[in-house]
Amino acid sequence: MKKSIRQARIEQLINQYPIGTQEELMDHLEDVGIQATQATISRDIREMQIVKAQDGHGHLRYTIFKAGNRSEKEHLRETINEVVTGLTRVEFVNILKTLPSNGNLLAAIFDDLNLPEIAGTLAGHDTIFIISPSAQVAEKLHDEIAAEMNPEIVH
Repeated sequence: MKKSIRQARIEQLINQYPIGTQEELMDHLEDVGIQATQATISRDIREMQIVKAQDGHGHLRYTIFKAGNRSEKEHLRETINEVVTGLTRVEFVNILKTLPSNGNLLAAIFDDLNLPEIAGTLAGHDTIFIISPSAQVAEKLHDEIAAEMNPEIVH
């Protein structure tokens, strides 16, 4: 099976069903006659920029990260304003607290921007660690993130 056909079908399935795990996605693919290994599905998820996000019912489900017509930086600014509840800098690391289930989504946006101020991110349910190359670079990034937030929640 061609990758482009499989990935198009994956997009259809995650838009049609509330799929929240790779196993569920593999089951849905099998139901439509597509056999794929877990490693293949994992690669597809990464290549297609599929992330987990909370749906309107509070359940985590796969969604394809798309910024639409907005620039990626505009999308980052809007998302910071909407979901970040706390920001703290410790040496060369910025720690962002988010609303529940938004850590991975926001980290994916940071990762996609490939900013030179970010050496890497580590995300969980509601926390992101952003690692910078130095304390000075982390401070600059902290100030940029803080500018998009409510000043009362910045440390």
